[in-house]
Amino acid sequence: MSDRMIDLEETATHTGPKGVINDWRRFKLESMDQENLPAAKKEILRQMSSPSGPKDDSRANLNRKMSVQEYELLKEEDEVCLKKYRKRCMQEMHDKLSFGPKFEGVHDLDSGEAFLEVIEKEHYSTVVVVHIYKIGVKGCEELNNCLDCLATEYPTVKFCRIDAVASGASERFSDEVLPTLLVYKAGELLGNFLACTQHLNEEFFATDVEAFLNSYGLLPEKELAALEDEEDNDVE
Repeated sequence: MSDRMIDLEETATHTGPKGVINDWRRFKLESMDQENLPAAKKEILRQMSSPSGPKDDSRANLNRKMSVQEYELLKEEDEVCLKKYRKRCMQEMHDKLSFGPKFEGVHDLDSGEAFLEVIEKEHYSTVVVVHIYKIGVKGCEELNNCLDCLATEYPTVKFCRIDAVASGASERFSDEVLPTLLVYKAGELLGNFLACTQHLNEEFFATDVEAFLNSYGLLPEKELAALEDEEDNDVE
């Protein structure tokens, strides 16, 4: 067998049932507090890892079936460790499937040119949410606060805000139609919500704005975050 085939064998540990077991075995070994383990368990861990064995023996050891002793060791306190393992796998999958840039916070636009640039030049896969507001108009400040929260929940969405006067289109965006939310993707207008707070309760929060945008399918899925919240609640 060529060196290339050996390398592929050693690195392809995430594929198929054997790969999953091997990957889980490694994760379990790395996450356990070996210093405080009883001697018997340390010996099992030593046998599982076989750090001093020959190269071929290590590969055979990695691919062997799980022993009863290993199973008993892995079973103990597995609930928390398994959740951490699932979370890591989900994060790896999420990172591989996430396209486009990520952002932090809400971006303040200071001119109509900046407004056009963010719409026309942003990555084609990025959803851009623009809040057109005016200081003193009811609902604008509250909506700004909500977008600050949503920006942390949806890092792949570019949240922006611009004062109606600074936009150069104050005639179009009069106080009566503020606050306005505009949603774009790949330069295309997907959502145009004038006086958008009329669709919300008198007192609204970030979750209400999120639900409103989701009702039109304008925000990406939050499956990874949902899984993390569920697992954190289970641990508690």
